[in-house]
Amino acid sequence: MPTYQCFTVETKDHIAHVQLSRPDAMNSMNKAFWVELPQCVRDIEAAADARVIVISSTGKHFSAGMDLGVFSDPKALPMSGDPGRMGEALRRLVLDLQDSLSSLEQVRIPVLAAIHGGCIGGALDMVCAADSRYCSADAYFTIKETELGMTADVGTLQRLPKLMPQGVVRELAYTGRKFSAQEAKALGFVNEVYESQDAMLEGVMGIAAQIAANSPLAVTGCKEMLNYSRDHSVEDSLKYMANWQSGMFRPGDMMKTFQAKAQKTTPEYDSLWPIKGLFED
Repeated sequence: MPTYQCFTVETKDHIAHVQLSRPDAMNSMNKAFWVELPQCVRDIEAAADARVIVISSTGKHFSAGMDLGVFSDPKALPMSGDPGRMGEALRRLVLDLQDSLSSLEQVRIPVLAAIHGGCIGGALDMVCAADSRYCSADAYFTIKETELGMTADVGTLQRLPKLMPQGVVRELAYTGRKFSAQEAKALGFVNEVYESQDAMLEGVMGIAAQIAANSPLAVTGCKEMLNYSRDHSVEDSLKYMANWQSGMFRPGDMMKTFQAKAQKTTPEYDSLWPIKGLFED
């Protein structure tokens, strides 16, 4: 695996553990972060060794959110000149930031977010794009952008209403108030609250191990179908499911499951094939 400025990555037992690694800067999402996040998860996906990704963090907080330096870089966003061209440049920048976080949905393996301390602004946008979220008791979340005088623009307002009740999301967006780990659990935003960060990581790694023990083809099919069904009608989703099954389903993994049960052993499934570029050997 390559090395990154903002992340450390360790893959073991088919679980890729990605940690935000700038605790002195409260893991703020600087320019390198937005470039490296999609590179990192797609590198993991392409290698095909990991069957699940766990994202956690270091230091006091999960992440303080967007580093405002992203918007003050004149190379990325010119701050003078023709207003129309400035607007077009800002639109492209926002779309690039959105695409960076959408990579968590687009990779074919599940992404679990393990959150402690503050999950603020852009960090909330990020974990909304994960498949499942878990947190320690000290965690809190906030749509910070409202308080700063802007509208959150990289995913929270689009994804959070599909994860929590509309009225609550609107309150959180309009006020910018913090909501706690316990409130997040009650609203269904996080799957579980753990007493400490260590307990959370142990618990999430246990869940990741259960995922990794299943057929990776079956799991990627689940993710594909759930993402599609979220954004389409039931009828369209059922048709897509039938098309997927007709092309991807093969009895090999099921036979391995039945044989392992009969022999009281653990089934061993083949990994998905690595992803290679068109001209790679």
